[in-house]
Formats: sequence, structure tokens, C-alpha cells
Amino acid sequence: MFSGSVQPSIVSLFSSTGSQPLSLFSVGVDSTLPSDSFVQLLSDATSLPAPPAPASLTSLPRTFGGENADEPCTGKHIRQTVLHIQSPTLRTTFIQCPPFLSPRVSDKGLELKHTWLQIQVRNLGREWSFEVGVVDKAGREGVIRCSTFQKCPAVGRNFSSVPVLHLPLAFPSSSNLLTPWSTITLHLPKFISYFASVSRGQQLQDDTRDDGVTSSSFHPLLPGGTYSHLTYVKIYATCRLRRIWLSDRAPSAEAPSPWEFELYGD
Repeated sequence: MFSGSVQPSIVSLFSSTGSQPLSLFSVGVDSTLPSDSFVQLLSDATSLPAPPAPASLTSLPRTFGGENADEPCTGKHIRQTVLHIQSPTLRTTFIQCPPFLSPRVSDKGLELKHTWLQIQVRNLGREWSFEVGVVDKAGREGVIRCSTFQKCPAVGRNFSSVPVLHLPLAFPSSSNLLTPWSTITLHLPKFISYFASVSRGQQLQDDTRDDGVTSSSFHPLLPGGTYSHLTYVKIYATCRLRRIWLSDRAPSAEAPSPWEFELYGD
């Protein structure tokens, strides 16, 4: 999709405050759950406008310390429009970039070579997951899937037989935090080697025999070596999103993100 374009140092894939925030995305909802499966732009501070009937918003968790530590609150909001993604069936409600069946998308997907991915997300106290597709220099594909319900790292395969690296994800748990909003940062090249190491660990556990002999073999098509590019980003229910962007430098005080990428409370 972007292989023939000049790729600046920062590429914003999604901004909830943009004029067409989902122009690069497909949206999926669970049609069998019209009251609880939807994707809606709304104000984070007021949760308005309400979704069309019969849909209804989930209640916001009161797990953050207010002025009185004995009185939990929902935490500091941001006074901006955000994207609310909600469903009890996590896998069927999502947004994905690039969009399905787009004439602008090649077989290789986004083909963005940036090494850092950042997602600004609000914890809604329900299970949540996101995934990204990556490719190494040898052309081997893989999926990195981070989930709040995953207990330990594992490697599996999706319906297309592409290796999937399952990783546990946890929001900050302290009750003294000011806000449920977080910025998740992934250094994509770092995870390429995890496919083999996690798979090897599974083999060591699964293939141990009574005589103590183990096998450390793993599937030869697992990604490995040098990271090449990103193919897609997919965000599942349930969460609120403000921004998704890619950069070629690690976030730091010396190289901060543009001011409009920062989170500002009400």
C-alpha cells in the first residue's frame, strides 16, 4: 500500500479527532449482538452522542483513586472525540488497517517499514486485544497478538496458517493513577526473534519424554532474523482509541512525539 510512497519519520494511521478518522480502516461488528456490539465516535468526557438504539454503552469502571483515596472514580477523561469499540465477542468487533478489499492495498498490505508502533487506548475494564502483521527480510510473515486474557507467551497459527505470537498484555493496575488512558509502545523488530524462542520453549515442554530427551525443533517458516515491514494493524473490542501511529525512532525526551500526539486531561 505504501511501498511506492515516501515514508516520513512519523505516520499516523488513526486519529479520532481527524475529519475522516476511519478512512484507512475496515470496521467489523457482531450483527447477532445489536445491543452490545458497535463502533462509535463519542466524547470521552461525556460519552455522548449515545449509540443508536438498541445499543447501549458499557458502564465505565471505577478503579482509579480520586481526591479521596477511599472513593474510586473513573479517572481523568480527555476532552476530545474518541473511538469507542465495544462487544462481549472480542474477535468479531474490531477495526483493521488496511481496509478489506481496498483497491489501494497490495498483497503485502501496508508495507510500512517503521520500527515503533504506538497506540493510545483507554482501559474499559473488559477483555481487550490487538494484533499486527509483520514480515522479516526473508519474506516470512507473522502476527503479533497482545491480549489482556493471555496468561503466558505462546505460538499458534491463524486460519491462513500464518504463525501467531500470543503475548499477555496488562494495563497499569494501581488505584492511584490519574487516568485509565495509556500509550502502548511496541518495538516491532524486537518481537521477530520471539517467534522462534517461544516456539522452542513450547517444544521443550510438549516433547519431553520419560527418558528426559527433548526436542528443540520449530517450524522453519517462523519469522526470524531482521525485521522488514508492517502489513496490518487490527484493534479488537473493548476499548477507546485516540490515536495509532508509527515512527522510526524510539520515543524519548530528546525526540518527543508531536504535541498533538500527547494526552491532555480535562
